[in-house]
Amino acid sequence: MAQFVASAVDPRQFPAPTVPEIAFLGRSNVGKSSLINALANAKIAKTSNTPGRTQTINFFELRQPAKTHAEFCFVDLPGYGYARVPKNLSTQWWRFIDPYLKSRSSLALCVTLVDASIPAQKLDIQLLGWLRHHQRPYLVVATKADRISPSQLRKSLADLACALEVSATDITAFSAKSRLGHAALWRAIRAAAGIGVAGSSHSQAVDSD
Repeated sequence: MAQFVASAVDPRQFPAPTVPEIAFLGRSNVGKSSLINALANAKIAKTSNTPGRTQTINFFELRQPAKTHAEFCFVDLPGYGYARVPKNLSTQWWRFIDPYLKSRSSLALCVTLVDASIPAQKLDIQLLGWLRHHQRPYLVVATKADRISPSQLRKSLADLACALEVSATDITAFSAKSRLGHAALWRAIRAAAGIGVAGSSHSQAVDSD
């Protein structure tokens, strides 16, 4: 079960860090909300045809139906790199995104989304360099994998790995529509949160890859 906790535009609005947090970040229109909703098996993150709509850090608790306490949190960060977003608003975002990514003690994993159907973008490369510099654990997920053929996907993952300076085996191909990558991503999330996969009610909604 997933439950909305809080929206924040200032570090003072962050909820108390009580459980491991899995942050989702990437460029606007990369499919972040669709991925979160697919994992949670519920429409908790707002999807929109207008890139750059999410302008707050949104926290969602996830727990098993029989449990009273959350196992971990999904944290939906604003997308970046969309030209139509006002510059002053983009600057304001980083005033609270930076403190979250740099200092949040409960941040267990940064799920970093890139688009499998296009080459790695400059901002994607810069973001991964930033996370490495600040020694934040991250996982690269290539979204929209259903939009290209299997052979194109293999080449895309190899090209992305080279540009992002990661191993091709360290990139998880993902599709919210076909469920490709769901099981693998759930395993990584639960491992980062220090929770065993077996018996999870969350993983019951996930098809095997």
